[in-house]
Amino acid sequence: MSVHIGYAAMLEQFPPAEAVALAALAEQHGFTGTMATDHFQPWTPSLGQAAHVWSVLGALAERTRGDFGPGVTTPTFRTHPAVVAQASATLASMHPGRHWLGIGSGEAVNEHIVGQYWPEAPDRINRMFEAVELIKKLFAASIAGRDVRHSGPSFKLETTRLWTMPPVAPEVYVATAGPVTARRAGRVADGLITTSGPAERLDALLARFADGARDGGRDVRRMPKILQLHLSWAATDEEAMRNALAEWPIAGMRFGRSDIRSPFEFEQLARTVRPEDFEGRMVVSADPDRHRAEIQRHLDLGFDRIYLHNVGRNQAEWIEVFGREVLPGLRA
Repeated sequence: MSVHIGYAAMLEQFPPAEAVALAALAEQHGFTGTMATDHFQPWTPSLGQAAHVWSVLGALAERTRGDFGPGVTTPTFRTHPAVVAQASATLASMHPGRHWLGIGSGEAVNEHIVGQYWPEAPDRINRMFEAVELIKKLFAASIAGRDVRHSGPSFKLETTRLWTMPPVAPEVYVATAGPVTARRAGRVADGLITTSGPAERLDALLARFADGARDGGRDVRRMPKILQLHLSWAATDEEAMRNALAEWPIAGMRFGRSDIRSPFEFEQLARTVRPEDFEGRMVVSADPDRHRAEIQRHLDLGFDRIYLHNVGRNQAEWIEVFGREVLPGLRA
């Protein structure tokens, strides 16, 4: 079995044309897919970007040949689930077998901008699962050539269908870091997305996802377990740490960030991050072997698709080094 290591296109960090070019470059060096982030605002002002993910995905799909999807989008505040379903179905129609849909419960920095009340996490999670239900219902009815409607606690859909719909619906993956949500995802989603963490937390997450799949009479072995992995590689350890502190201090923030509304608030909090805060949370090193071991650790835990994000601006150099020295040494 081949190893699936994809590229994470960070649209809050790079202008859209550059992000697309980097995804194409990564594919040339052995990366096998692209996960693009969905932000209305960057985490910190210095990151400087926030392109519309669906526009970028269309361009990205034309420049690459691997799988691609938003990792993750939130169809509960800024965008109604039916509109997300339409965007996803359109991409899947244009690029059969390549597009997937990643869904999350959202972060205030992106979602509060439409002026709605920002609810507590349980409410956000319930809204997310209702959105998944609506999207999958709309996909299934549209493939069958039927209209569908929905009336739930958070969303309504008048009688309609998607008039542009591929013969096979895009797979819908749910992003979570919690075991309870992972079990719910196993019952209703087609796969799981999460981020790096201690082995015991990830083991529990995958176990609860498998429990949910069994609850729903589904074969978890056929359901993708996807990881987005942040790292900081540069030519020297010192440069790798400078990049981590300047570009991705959020990896060192040891508190929840879902309720923070402004990039300028993140900027203030970032000033408290120290090099030791990255320990156990993100590998910061010039040694490709350390990064290979960290990627392999997650493959060994049971993840079958990993999308890498090097936090520095040295993307082309990193892609070339990892394509030559890291990816060939990984095993499924």
